[in-house]
Amino acid sequence: MLVTQQSILKRFWYPVLPINLLTDGKPQQFTLLGEKIVIWFDSQGNTAAVKDRCCHRSAQLSKGKVTEGCIECPYHGWRFDAGGNCTHVPQLQAGMISPSYKVIAYACTERYGYVWVCLGEPICNIPDIPEAKDAKFRLIPEFYEPWKCAGLRVMENEFDTAHPTFVHTTTFGSEEHPTPDKMELKESEWGIDFWTTLGVTNPQLQQENTKLEQNKTVRTMHMTWYMPFTAQLRIGYPNGLVHIVVNTAVPIDDSTSQIVQFCLRNDTEAETKAENIIAFDRAVTLEDKVILETTDFDVPLDITKEQHMMTDKPGILMRRKFLALLKANGEVEQTQ
Repeated sequence: MLVTQQSILKRFWYPVLPINLLTDGKPQQFTLLGEKIVIWFDSQGNTAAVKDRCCHRSAQLSKGKVTEGCIECPYHGWRFDAGGNCTHVPQLQAGMISPSYKVIAYACTERYGYVWVCLGEPICNIPDIPEAKDAKFRLIPEFYEPWKCAGLRVMENEFDTAHPTFVHTTTFGSEEHPTPDKMELKESEWGIDFWTTLGVTNPQLQQENTKLEQNKTVRTMHMTWYMPFTAQLRIGYPNGLVHIVVNTAVPIDDSTSQIVQFCLRNDTEAETKAENIIAFDRAVTLEDKVILETTDFDVPLDITKEQHMMTDKPGILMRRKFLALLKANGEVEQTQ
C-alpha cells in the first residue's frame, strides 16, 4: 500500500508538530502524505495550517513570517489567514483583493502538546486518551523524528509480541518468553483492542523506573490501535504502576514516517525522573528502528503476499481493515 496514493488517508488526523516548535512565533513546514503545509499561530493564539504554496507565484509561505496573525509570503508580501483567505496585498488598494486570491486551508487543532492536521473532511476523531485529562497522570514527550519505514509496519510491530526476544535484547526481551501467555483481540469501527501478557526482563534502569527490584517481571498490556497509524500501549505492573505509550507514525511520504511518541505515567517526577523514563523507552524504540528500516515500505494488504504466524493476528486484522476501508471508499490498493 502506497500511502500517498490512497486519498482516504487524507481524512484522518495526524500529530504533525510539537506545539513548542511554534512558541517563537515563526511558521513551520511539514510534509504530510506528500503535501507540503505551513503551520503557525493565528491572532487568536490558535494553530493554523495551509498549503505551503502562495497562489500568486508559488513561493513557499513557510519561508515568510507571521504578521498580525496571518502568514505573509516572503516574495511579494501577500498575507493569508487561517482560512486561506488573502487579507492583504501591499501592491493593491484596500477593497481590491480578488476573492480568488486563496490558498488551501486544512483542519488544524492542538491536542496532547502537538498540532494535529487533517488534509480533508475528517471521518473520525482524534484518538481520545482519558489519562491525558487525569490529574493522577503526567504527560512526557519522548521523541519526534523521521524513520525510513511505513506506518503500517510500525503499527504491526507495536502489537507484535513475538519480536521482543530477538529485537529487544538489551531492554526487556526475555529468551524464556518468545511468545505471550495471553492474546485477546477485539475489533472496533476505527481500530482494534488487544490484551496480552508477556514475561520480560527488568534491567537496572527499568528497575529504577518501575520500582520493581527483581530482574524479571510480567507485563500486562492493553494495546489500542487507532486507524490509521496511532498505537496506544498501556502497561500495568504488579505494584500498580501504569505506563502508557502513545506512538503515531505520521506519513510524510510513501517511504518515510515521522514518529511521534509520548507517554503518560501515574507517578511523579520526584518518584521517577522523566529523563530516565525517556532513556529506557528510547532504547526500546531504537532497537525497533534498526529492524523496521530494513522492511519494505510498500506493505501488501493482500495477506497471501507475506507469510504469517499466530502472533501476527493483530497485524492481519489491521491489513484487512485497511483493505475494507479502501473498498468502501471506492479505492483499490495502490502498490509500487
